[in-house]
Order: sequence, then structure tokens, then C-alpha cells
Amino acid sequence: MLEGSLKTSFRVAQTIPSTQTAMLFDLTRYSPAEFKHETRQLLALALPMMMAQIATVAIGVADTAMSGAAGKDDLTAVALGSSVFSTLFITFMGIMAALNPIIAQQHGAGGTHEVGETGRQGIWFGLLLGIIGMAMLFALIHPLQNYLTMSAHIKTMFAQYLGIVALGLPAALIYRALHAYASSLNKPQPIMWINWAALLLNIPLNYLFIFGAAGTADLAERFQAAPSIVAWLAQLPIPALGGVGAGVGTTIVFWFAALALAVYIAKSRDLRRFGFTQRFSLPNWQTQKNIAQLGWAIGLSYFLEASLFSFIVWLIADLGETHVAAQQIVLSVSSVIYMIPQAIGSAATVRIGYAIGRKQFARARYISGVAIVCGWILGACTLIALLIFRLPVAKIYTQDAAVLALASSLIIFVGIFQVFDFTQCIASYALRGYKITRVPMIIHAIAFWCLGLVLGYILAHAASMGIYGFWAALIISLASAATALVWYLEQRSLLAKQDRKV
Repeated sequence: MLEGSLKTSFRVAQTIPSTQTAMLFDLTRYSPAEFKHETRQLLALALPMMMAQIATVAIGVADTAMSGAAGKDDLTAVALGSSVFSTLFITFMGIMAALNPIIAQQHGAGGTHEVGETGRQGIWFGLLLGIIGMAMLFALIHPLQNYLTMSAHIKTMFAQYLGIVALGLPAALIYRALHAYASSLNKPQPIMWINWAALLLNIPLNYLFIFGAAGTADLAERFQAAPSIVAWLAQLPIPALGGVGAGVGTTIVFWFAALALAVYIAKSRDLRRFGFTQRFSLPNWQTQKNIAQLGWAIGLSYFLEASLFSFIVWLIADLGETHVAAQQIVLSVSSVIYMIPQAIGSAATVRIGYAIGRKQFARARYISGVAIVCGWILGACTLIALLIFRLPVAKIYTQDAAVLALASSLIIFVGIFQVFDFTQCIASYALRGYKITRVPMIIHAIAFWCLGLVLGYILAHAASMGIYGFWAALIISLASAATALVWYLEQRSLLAKQDRKV
């Protein structure tokens, strides 16, 4: 295990000769042609991952939009239930991310049987974690109902929606295990196609369960569908469930995606040599423990970031509806853009883990540098694009003059924010390739909650900067996290290379 304390890293830094640290990540070690080659390798792996993530985000957008069409109460219930589910799901998804470096390193080391066994244990881990999460969501329903100061109708729909999507959590986490298995073995394309198939399935299922068979038949007739289709839809014994129906559709899609990816892995000739489906394995509790030990810090990092933005929304609520609406717009823009560094980072995790498995520690260090540089370039391009197109971007979400003016000004902060967010995200993912997760979690905790939240509150209120104070603090927090993570990655990657004399 390469992970150590920050104190160790300080000692390492003091012992490194200056000639060795002249160039960050030894980026001059290989030719410019090799840099281009490695960039292409990263992007080839990252692009399908990004497209897959876009489809996943689109499913949530479809649920929200289609629930809103059913009524304001339905939208409110789905928004509340989705926020609870998403927070837990994102946290657990982070824990599942531990499988990526484990499998990638085993693959690089040529451990075909080990890869297959880890894949099977990953399924068990996802199932067990999903059951635990499902139980947690069921347990939260009643207390959260009592906490809400809304109509009984909204409370009922909230409880029904959260209870239904909870049934899909085991499938969602099994899918994440299969996702880690396939992506770590350089097979991201099937994940992309399955995610888009899930999106295309989710939309008609939402219509069917939100508006019922009769409502769906009316829609089909409006679009001049074949009379036989309209008649068939009208006869289905499916009532209109309103916003709750979006939960039914999403749960079905979760199980569909898990089954589809499992079938692909079982049928793939390229993956057959790993023996994933050739035998059955019971849970190995030592392996389960190892995955959990590596993954809990990643999950906590995910939680810290997701909960930070949620908490800031509540603090901004005191500033008025215009500020809340503008904040939601810029958060939506930022979350969409975040898929870019997340995809690059995920690709870096796989590439670095594979190189380490092959004992190519100098190569792993070089890949880390290439990924960081890609992040800087893409972050700078994003900043420029947002500065130029900030008003058209804001107009996608609203035509309200006050909200539009505030959102377009905040997008300037979002653009600057991205440069540092790209850097910290990719550096954090690169460290996962080394199986280093605890130090990034500590850095995120300090940066996000001390600088991002506490400093943001001070700037917003004591310095009278309002909502701009929160975003200024977020930029400072991300810049601090990016600096610390890049420095730590530089030290640990060099230490790994030196220790292995590569």
C-alpha cells in the first residue's frame, strides 16, 4: 500500500534531488509524440464514460421534467425524494469506485483469474451495500415525513417515491460493480450504449406510470400512432401514479441496466478469458473488507462535495427566490461540465492502475502528468466558453430578467471555478490509481467545509458579498484542494518510482 501520512510526504520532498523535480511528473521523459499517444489513450477511454454519464444525468432530468408536467405537488415530492436518494447513492457509488484501481492493477499484473474473482466479489459487495442502503432509505421515510411542513398529499407521494426508488438501489450498485469491471478492462463502449438504452427506456416508462395507460394512449393518439397501439395502451391495467410513477420507471431502468451489462460481460469473447461467469463464488469477507477499506474514503469525499452544495443552497434560501433560482441554474451548469473531468479522471485511474500492475511506475507517473495537463487545457477552454456564452447558457434555463441577470454574472465565477475543479478532480482520481484515497478525503474535508462553507458564510454575511461570497469561497477552496492534491500526487508518484527503481 503506497498511502502514507502527510508527514511522510514532507520527508520525501526533502530527500528528492532538485534535478529530479525540475519538471512536474517527468513530463519531458518521453517525446511529444508519446504525449499525444497517451492523450489519445486517455480520451478514447474517457469519451464513452462521459457519454454514459450524460445519459445517467439525463434520466434524472427526465424524471424531474415529466413529474413537473403532472403537477407542482408531484414535482415537489419527486425533488425531495430524489435529493435524499441521490445523496446516499452518490456516497455509495464512491465506495464502489474502489473496484476500479483494484481490477486495473490486477489486469496490468496479468492476474486473469484474480480479475474474474474480484469481479464476482464486486457483485456481492454491490448487492450487500445496496441492501444496506435500501434499509436506510426505508428507515428515513417516516422521520423525514414528520420533518416536512407540507401538505399530506406531498408527504404521501414523497414516501411512496422514496420507497419505490429504494427498491432499485441494489440493482444500481450491482450495475456500478459491473461498470467498474468493464471499464477497468478497457470496455467503456458497452456501458455507454446501455446507459443510453436505459434513458430511451426510461422516458416511455415514465409516461406510462406517471400518466397511466389512458394518458399514454391519449399521447399516442395525439402523435398519430397506429390505432392498434393506442387500443393496446388503453387496455393496460396501469393507473396514473403522478410523480410516484417516475420512481417506478427509474427502478425498472436500474434493474434493466444491471441485467443488460451482466449479459454483455457474460457473452463478451474479449472478457471470457477472465472467467467472470465460469464459476460461482460465495462472498469472501476478507475481499469485501479490502474493498470497503479502500472505498469508504472515496465515498466520504463524494458525500462531502455533494452535501456542501446542498447546504449552501439552504443558506442562500434566506436571500430570496431569485438567488435560489440563479443558484440552481449555475449548479446545473457546473454539474453537467463536471462530467468532463470526471471522465478524464476515471480514465486516468484505469490507465495508472494498469501501469502499476505491470510495475511500470515511471509510466504511471507520466500518465498522471498527462491527465493533469489535459485537465488544465480543457478547464481553460471551458472558462473561455462560459465567459463568451454565459448569457445564452443562462437563457436555456430561464427568461426571468432578474434571475437571468444574476445567473449570467454567477457563470463568470463558475468558469473560474472549473479550472481548479478540473485539476482537483483529475488529481484525486489519479491518486486512486495508486490506491490512495484517505489523504484526498482529508484534503477535501478541509478545503470544502472550512474554506468553502465557513469562509463562504463569512464573505456572504460579514463581508456583505451575498451569493458572490459563497462562490468566491468555493473558488478559493477548489484552488487550495487542487494545489494540495497535485503536490501530493507529484510526491507519491515520484516515491513509487524511486522505491521500485524504475
